[in-house]
Amino acid sequence: MSFFISNAFADGAAPAAAAGPMGGGFEWIFLVGFLVIFYLMIWRPQAKRAKEQKNLLGNLAKGDEVVTTGGIAGKITKVSDDFVVLEVSDTVEMKFQKGAIAATLPKGTLKAI
Repeated sequence: MSFFISNAFADGAAPAAAAGPMGGGFEWIFLVGFLVIFYLMIWRPQAKRAKEQKNLLGNLAKGDEVVTTGGIAGKITKVSDDFVVLEVSDTVEMKFQKGAIAATLPKGTLKAI
């Protein structure tokens, strides 16, 4: 089977000269540029969203009108450390984890729906 694979021989010429002291700086510019783009486009917006969500969950209070990540809108009737109880209609109350709250609504939004 070795007759299908040709032999590779090393070139007898001298190796090419390595890049000078300025040749390595160009790669560093690309690396730094990549890191700046990564910070501005990925890390910073994600940190901002996480901070806003943490503030939203920390400021939940009884009487706030909210929407869950599943799209259920309701009024908060009870807040505990990890859970909130939403009044979805006059006779229906549902318990959700605080992390399931997506946004707060302006007062009176539920009556307008």
